Amino acid sequence: MILEVDSIELYFKNKPILNGVYLKGETGKITGLLGRNGSGKSCLLRIIFGDLKPKYKLIRLNNKPILKPLFTTKKINYLPQYNFITKSLRLKTVFQLFKVNWFDFLIDFENFSRYNKTKFGNLSGGEKPIIEIYLILKTPGQIILLDEPFNGVAPIHITKINNLIHREKKHKIIILTDHRYNEVIDVCDNLYLVKNGCTKLVDNLKELEVYKYLPKSALLTP
Repeated sequence: MILEVDSIELYFKNKPILNGVYLKGETGKITGLLGRNGSGKSCLLRIIFGDLKPKYKLIRLNNKPILKPLFTTKKINYLPQYNFITKSLRLKTVFQLFKVNWFDFLIDFENFSRYNKTKFGNLSGGEKPIIEIYLILKTPGQIILLDEPFNGVAPIHITKINNLIHREKKHKIIILTDHRYNEVIDVCDNLYLVKNGCTKLVDNLKELEVYKYLPKSALLTP
């Protein structure tokens, strides 16, 4: 499956945020969005999801225009920056509601075995996103949007999340953005830079320095 987002125009109080954006995601590849804070990365994900209406957009799946919000089609799952799980729900109940197997989760994250009856709100700030990322990735859907999935997550768990993302990409389109650019670069197959309201496909990582997203010599490898 191929998802294309084209000719996006978004304004807030007549201020241009996105203008002429193009983005392509496809099954089997992880697409990353890089850009400074306020560049419109999260807005772009919300436009794809369908809960933010721009002035203009063109979204295609396998070259067929999508005329209604994608979230109404049950083809898409979206991880926002805020916690979306109710604090009072116990993890056992959460996994049942999402119809995701708790014991499969423990294969990757065995340290959570003692939390079966723990309320989501009692988890630490670094543990909550792990639960939500896993559920978003494992819930049925052909398109996955992840907004700041690595924020607050310990490095040991980021490695496990990356492994999970790579397994899921075999049958899903995955698009993600995060301010932790090293993690985005490591996990993604394709990269886009959002700058001045437009997107630029990054063919060489050195372009991130040329376009002044990163300072010179910030990258360990070219």
